[in-house]
Amino acid sequence: MAPAPLLPVHPPNGPDPIVQPQKSQKQMTKAERRELQERQRAAKAAAKSAAGPAGNQGKGGAKPSAPPTPVPKKPGKSEALPKPPLTPGGRTKDRSASISEPAAGNARGLRIFSHFGLPKPVSVAKGDIHPAILRLALQFSNFKITGGNARCIATLTAFKTVIQDYTTPPNTTLSRHLMTYLSPQISHLVAARPMSVTMGNAIRQLKLEISGSDIDLPEQDAKNALFQKIDTYIRDRILIADQVIEETAGNKIKDGDVILTFARSSVVQKVLLGAHEQGRQFSVIVVDSRPMMEGKKLLSVLATAGIKCTYVLLPAVGAVINEVSMVLVGAHSIHSNGAVYSRAGTALVAMMARQHSVPVVVCCETYKYSESVQLDSFTKNELAPVGDQFCPFPLVKSPSDLTLQNRARLEILNPLYDLTPPTCITAVVTEVGVVPSNSISSIPIALGRLL
Repeated sequence: MAPAPLLPVHPPNGPDPIVQPQKSQKQMTKAERRELQERQRAAKAAAKSAAGPAGNQGKGGAKPSAPPTPVPKKPGKSEALPKPPLTPGGRTKDRSASISEPAAGNARGLRIFSHFGLPKPVSVAKGDIHPAILRLALQFSNFKITGGNARCIATLTAFKTVIQDYTTPPNTTLSRHLMTYLSPQISHLVAARPMSVTMGNAIRQLKLEISGSDIDLPEQDAKNALFQKIDTYIRDRILIADQVIEETAGNKIKDGDVILTFARSSVVQKVLLGAHEQGRQFSVIVVDSRPMMEGKKLLSVLATAGIKCTYVLLPAVGAVINEVSMVLVGAHSIHSNGAVYSRAGTALVAMMARQHSVPVVVCCETYKYSESVQLDSFTKNELAPVGDQFCPFPLVKSPSDLTLQNRARLEILNPLYDLTPPTCITAVVTEVGVVPSNSISSIPIALGRLL
């Protein structure tokens, strides 16, 4: 930091105590200008405090000759002025503006996590938004519908309703104008919650089917053809794919095995229930974590079916990992480099299992495949809603008092996903077979480049 400018020495009856620096303000750096402003404020405050007793004596009272000018101490290394915060673009931001932001009631948010998808209420609909899309957006934003398969099926079902109520304007065709009509519907869903990989792949396939529609078909026949394509996509890529994965992964479970799973995956739930119906005797350890606590629902389903279960939280994985025969988890998406993007905590479970030589099997449909390469969960992620409840026993407080919320000096961040490296994954079970983690890029070839 540049040294402070030297101040000229004036006689006692000299000029005003607020002295001017030798340099012009245009020639001074921001730090020097800020230091000058601090000295001027200190001098004015000293002048007001010195003039206070004299003002009580009336106008005829004696006036002090001149208020003492405080000599500022040159800031050393330990007393250096703090640097102003940086904006995301790298420019310095005025300290007064940064202080006034929390006072104004704006969302604070740590800048390092500002690019995460934040849970937010649905804004006012822009454009002609169908009621089915409005209802679905509210369910997405409130996390009433979670999971890649459930969100994809709900989105395609809502689009069927939108297409049924759509009417082609005159002097145009359905194949050209329908995509223009669907664009604001998609944007409204994305505004409610960031789009998942499953929704993106399904919408991309729907647009291809719309653009390939026969322009000579009557409007209702073209709609019926699109409905059939949507139903075929849901049946082949999700429902039948889950059945094949259920059979393939179920054959890996043997009598006496201890299966560990994390959170809740719909396809993993089907695998465990299918293996139990076939008469295999095994037990399940359900690992769960805050704030979603999705493992409780899986635990309820498995226990109702008669499967022996153990429920632990994520910090207790190290205490039970030695008893596990296989780790079975689901996936939100899987990338071409073999990395699995799943609920936050999956990477910790997979790394712990690899450390103890326990095989990690991922159950994932091929329509969750993404051609992108992702190296961590920081560049792209989503924040879960705030509302974690700590329930001691006995319950002496109301649930509203136990809910952890953002406060003046507390910022709650709940990343929703993490990335499991391919080195921690033993195999990925898909509807096209069991694929090693280092051969995930062969999935498009197995599907004939159809995703």
